[in-house]
Amino acid sequence: MATPLCVITFVLLPTSRRMMMQRTSLLLPLAIEATIVAQQQRGMATLKTISMRLKSVKNIQKITQSMKMVSAAKYSRAERELKAARPYGIGAQQFFEKTEIQADGAAEPKKLFIAVTSDRGLCGAVHTGVARQIRGELQKDDSNTKIFCVGDKSRAILSRLYGKNILMVANELGRVPPTFLDASKIAHEVLSTGYDYTEGKIYYNRFKSVVSYQVSSLPIFSGPTVEKSEKLSVYDSIDSDVIKSYLEFSLASLIFYTMKEGACSEQSSRMTAMDNASKNAGEMIEKLTLTFNRTRQAVITRELIEIISGAAALS
Repeated sequence: MATPLCVITFVLLPTSRRMMMQRTSLLLPLAIEATIVAQQQRGMATLKTISMRLKSVKNIQKITQSMKMVSAAKYSRAERELKAARPYGIGAQQFFEKTEIQADGAAEPKKLFIAVTSDRGLCGAVHTGVARQIRGELQKDDSNTKIFCVGDKSRAILSRLYGKNILMVANELGRVPPTFLDASKIAHEVLSTGYDYTEGKIYYNRFKSVVSYQVSSLPIFSGPTVEKSEKLSVYDSIDSDVIKSYLEFSLASLIFYTMKEGACSEQSSRMTAMDNASKNAGEMIEKLTLTFNRTRQAVITRELIEIISGAAALS
């Protein structure tokens, strides 16, 4: 009986398929190596980004801490000067209160709003509160109403919607403590604009404590309105020239008083704002430091795994 032969069948692959398999076997190690390098580079890029951000936040914290210290020193001086300036405002207010001056209801009212702010920011909502109060009054009726902006911040806020109502702007305020000479110049410009207002208000921030202030207003009146007051007779020997001179002085006194109140409120608010900014920067530094350490540890762990895997593969 004959022994059966074992038949072996060979399947020949096409030439193109064999070349593809050879190319795949050559490119696969390169792809793995490129993936590993990309992962390492991505980890290093992430670490570099976190490190740069951490450095910038630390620099910002140094700036906010310095500004807090400067604001604290300026606040102490502003508070001392405010105590000396309060008699100016109280004395000027008592005249209008005792004479019970009121605007003439029969005549057409012409109003003037004086917004007491400054040119400097980074102090919370000090300037925004004054502008918001005036904006609320203008929303009711903006006809025959003009605004005199003391400080560029109020002009920047109010000019967006009520630019046509702005009469004049006094700049370069807030760099140095306000003086009575500055208030006198502003009062002179208010009276020299040619706008014959019948009544008006001075909007300012009234200082209450280190962490508290309140937007308040003081009334102002023109000479003809004051002369029509019925209780003006309580003062002897008063004529038009005396009233005109006193109203000029009282307007300067009120502006000086409100500028001192606003300066003290601004410094206290800036000190509080910079303190909060420093605390927020500290919290952000802690989070970024934790993220940096975790990312660095992940990169180190991944590199160790790659080294161990490579050594195991060689052995």
